Amino acid sequence: MKAQFQKLLQRAVQKDASDIHLKVGNTPWFRVDGEMLPQEDGPYTVEMMDAVCAILLSQEQHAYFRKRGEVDLSYTEKGVGRFRVNVYRQRGSVSCVMRRIKTAMQSFEQLHLPETLKRIAMMQRGLVLITGTTGSGKTTTLSAIVDYINRHRRVHIITIEDPIEYLHNDHRGIVSQREISMDTVDFTSALKSVMRQDPDVILVGEMRDLETFQAALSAAETGHLVFTTLHTTNVMQTIDRIIDLFSSNQHDQIRSQLSLNLRAIMCMRLLPRADGAGRVPACELLLVNPSARKLIKENRIAQLDSIIASGKDDGMLSFNDSLHNLIKERLITQETGAEVSENPEDLNMLLQGIRLSSRRGGILK
Repeated sequence: MKAQFQKLLQRAVQKDASDIHLKVGNTPWFRVDGEMLPQEDGPYTVEMMDAVCAILLSQEQHAYFRKRGEVDLSYTEKGVGRFRVNVYRQRGSVSCVMRRIKTAMQSFEQLHLPETLKRIAMMQRGLVLITGTTGSGKTTTLSAIVDYINRHRRVHIITIEDPIEYLHNDHRGIVSQREISMDTVDFTSALKSVMRQDPDVILVGEMRDLETFQAALSAAETGHLVFTTLHTTNVMQTIDRIIDLFSSNQHDQIRSQLSLNLRAIMCMRLLPRADGAGRVPACELLLVNPSARKLIKENRIAQLDSIIASGKDDGMLSFNDSLHNLIKERLITQETGAEVSENPEDLNMLLQGIRLSSRRGGILK
């Protein structure tokens, strides 16, 4: 089974698959450029999935899986690559999803990410959120940010991940990478002790609960630059999701804290490239300036769209502006842009050289 499993991983890399899905009673499936594609292998049996688990899981991870019904881990196949793995139970049997980690570090330019990220990476303190659905490029983007900071600043960067995906060597700064279950119990415990580890920059792999967010916000309040992720698709939804973590009697307080400590939100979606060679990110990017700070504090979140629209020269980016840029650079087709745009009419006007005063309409400029 080991040789068969190795060949499966090799084939996934050859096809540039982002994910491998294994399920009892079914053939393996690959996700390639966002689409799920069945492979020609025969269906995996219970015994085959047990053999896969024996390859992937340590004794401790086996015990955790038996108790919890799911376990996260990283796996390295020599000569093939690294994978982020989730083993879980469904309908009483074992299933597995393996996310391929492209270990070669890429620059913002190679990833087609906004130039503004360089300025964000050089900030001294505050909270920065990178958001998007699963598989939208959040982890790759955070890795590029860490690499940029590592190469340009003499700082100590601490990452808290579940599991560690990209491995960072020390360059101008030093990087300490902590993996949940291997190096620390959980995100909250790691964040509580991080202040004794002399960090300048802290990366929290995922904001999973209220306690983790409070700890991350506290780290930002005490003068650290904190990066983390959320599964949200736009700026307004991101702020609403954070506020909804708290009880209603705390909403005013958290809005005030966010207005003071939030520095930027970037929301990402991966779209198919026009040339068929993979995918490229479209982004919405808010930089929290005094006007945005005031709107957040006063609970006028819906008006942040106008801040983004008017902040283009400062490095902000609306989703339609991002789509417009990708179409002009011929990285995506106009049809793809119109399909995913929240305001296709506005996008069409941008392509004609007409800009509205805000995303939702207004005076022609």
